[in-house]
Amino acid sequence: MSKVAVLLANGCEEIEAVTIIDVLRRGGVEVVAAALEGDSARGSHDIRIGADAKLDDLSVDELDAVVLPGGLPGAEKLRDDNRVKKLLQALAGKQKLVAAICAAPIALDAAGVIDGRRATSYPGHELPDAEYSHERVVEDEFLVTSRAPGTALEFSLALVRRLVGHEKATELRHEMLVRL
Repeated sequence: MSKVAVLLANGCEEIEAVTIIDVLRRGGVEVVAAALEGDSARGSHDIRIGADAKLDDLSVDELDAVVLPGGLPGAEKLRDDNRVKKLLQALAGKQKLVAAICAAPIALDAAGVIDGRRATSYPGHELPDAEYSHERVVEDEFLVTSRAPGTALEFSLALVRRLVGHEKATELRHEMLVRL
């Protein structure tokens, strides 16, 4: 079973965080919702999301992927946190899955893991070091990025496909009546 850390910063986009955690768990992925501070994160729309662990408790060697929900100022907190940069660089260095949605790809850019790769983000948060795309979900080797809360299901299903397989992602898509 794959193990994935979903990083929760205060100011994250709740739809993205909860959708990612939920869909990955439905897919049979072990998800650790890890807070940057304390035992929870308060989202950008003032919804509290409980964490399973703290960022400092994560072990790079135990993870198969790390996923960053967007939202502001959450994405900026992810971008500016040196622990997040180190985690992203370590996983990317091992060609493990690194993913971000909405404004959060700015953290990937700051960590230097998208240099020259195809990527996308929320409009207005373009990535100067990436080959920027306006597609809803963009995959480039170990990197997966997406655009906004409205693409959270597509993004999450792409992660399930990468971590568990096409069959499971298709099954979930049908069960949840997701049109792609």
